Amino acid sequence: MNPRSFLLALALAFPVAVPAQDAAEQRLGFVTLSDGKSFNGWKHGGNWEIQDGAFACTRPGGNLTYDVRPVPDDFELRFEWKTSHHCNSGVYYRPGQVEYQVLDDAHPVYGENPRQSAASLFFCMGPSKRATRPVGEWNTGRILGQGTVIEHWLNEERVLSFDYTDPKWAKEVALLTIRGGDLTGRGGKLLLQDHGQAVWFRHLRMRTIPATEKLTPDPAFQPLPVPPAALAKEEGRVRGMLEKAKKDAAARKAK
Repeated sequence: MNPRSFLLALALAFPVAVPAQDAAEQRLGFVTLSDGKSFNGWKHGGNWEIQDGAFACTRPGGNLTYDVRPVPDDFELRFEWKTSHHCNSGVYYRPGQVEYQVLDDAHPVYGENPRQSAASLFFCMGPSKRATRPVGEWNTGRILGQGTVIEHWLNEERVLSFDYTDPKWAKEVALLTIRGGDLTGRGGKLLLQDHGQAVWFRHLRMRTIPATEKLTPDPAFQPLPVPPAALAKEEGRVRGMLEKAKKDAAARKAK
């Protein structure tokens, strides 16, 4: 048997299957978003593949979009992810720039700033701790949004939990607004980001959080502090964004 035939026979003998859904998740109403074998319900530009039951971004070409329905207003998403070295990716769950950051936390550009680290609400709120596994290993993630409360989980630890209308987070929310994010937005599609590096996602499942459940922010939540050097870089980036917005507004006015 030639090598190609052997690999085909092996694949047929040991097909990759989506793990059986946990009984507790079934009771909560989770719906599996991928069968682990196809892109049914998803759209992309040809740069994503199925590898061992996972979505794999293998080359630049655009995001992977869940096209069946928008993300519910009140929702919980559970998923697994792993990165390549120096990978930057993310999961977008509200319209615009609202993103659960997926990152090799040793990334030389992004990793130094907690507001851009793994499980952060990118360019807004850092996690309370670093909890990623080594590059190449699978991490678990969760995103919950109900009303004005948002939570991010990483490897079964709640690392972000806040109410975006709380005045104490006004500076962080304003930072996201400058980037183009609007936490009040609803009805966006779920996007898995292609940022040019190899990244993998699997076991995505989502549910609508019923009104009978109450998501309460953790009063003890405190994001990691941004080191001075990283803060200086962030402030420079913000100045660039504001200058560009000002020029764009002037150009529109001149038309």
